[in-house]
Amino acid sequence: MTVDASQAQDVWKDIGEHVQFTVLKLKRQDQASDREAIQEFADRYQAILRSLKIRDADPKTGRSSLKASFGFSSDAFEYLFPDAPKPKELENFTGLKGPKYSMPGTGGDLFFHLRASNEAVVYEAQTQFMHFLKDIAEVQDETKGFRYFEGRAIIGFVDGTEAPQIEDAAGYALIGDEDENYINGSYAFAQKWLHDMDFWNKMKTEQQERAVGREKFTDLELEDEDKMPNAHNVSSNIEIDGEEQKIVRMNVPFSDPASGKTGTYFIGYARHWEVTKKMCQQMVDTSDFLLTFSTLLSGQLFFIPSRLTLDAIADGEL
Repeated sequence: MTVDASQAQDVWKDIGEHVQFTVLKLKRQDQASDREAIQEFADRYQAILRSLKIRDADPKTGRSSLKASFGFSSDAFEYLFPDAPKPKELENFTGLKGPKYSMPGTGGDLFFHLRASNEAVVYEAQTQFMHFLKDIAEVQDETKGFRYFEGRAIIGFVDGTEAPQIEDAAGYALIGDEDENYINGSYAFAQKWLHDMDFWNKMKTEQQERAVGREKFTDLELEDEDKMPNAHNVSSNIEIDGEEQKIVRMNVPFSDPASGKTGTYFIGYARHWEVTKKMCQQMVDTSDFLLTFSTLLSGQLFFIPSRLTLDAIADGEL
């Protein structure tokens, strides 16, 4: 079997306009019942998406903007599918430490990433999902995000410049034949960052540019000597065996603006968790400037099954 992007969930496609991230914690009251509920949900999940895509279809194009991915943490996978081989790089993210900053591991079992151009579709999808999951799981975190002006990050810089081109993205996001049991799946790393926007906004534009490593308006990369040593695009750029590594990165703004709580929900989809993990470790090792005005609220790794694997779960084959 070879990689086939049509068999994958929406792990390499656009960020969307209305976005929701949900992390659920299994109640773990009865393993057999939980397993049966997840088997039913794996089937219902795909049926719900098919129905909503019909309801959301653009009259002119016939296409829907709804995109979704759903997955399991390592603990959840072992609990729900104890007899199945685990995805080779799936592990519990327990956190990373550097000389000044750290990234926490905060647990969680089930993960949803929904986005669409219509908030009503996102609402309806998550509402219907919870109809089947509310008896076996409780909400650990629910974050609503949005598309900022020109698709920029909430700190005002163009987002996604370092991500692969859309034509190439699936190759960086999807598991290949190195794990033949889970081809077309993906490793999703989710983090919730809260920013001190007063601190950031008081910085002069030139300082912000040196901190990010790019010009704010044009998005042109600065010369190395003009960047801070811990500029974000330096700290988050890694090589393995002399080759630059990429993942599919999506930085989604969220905010309660009246209370001044504003941040970024980061989701990185990757063929290899090792790549994302090394990027994060390098960020804390070099004290990435973004960490100086941010508090990390969450972090966990999830495995996003292919649609064929979801079918296998629904049929009780895992």
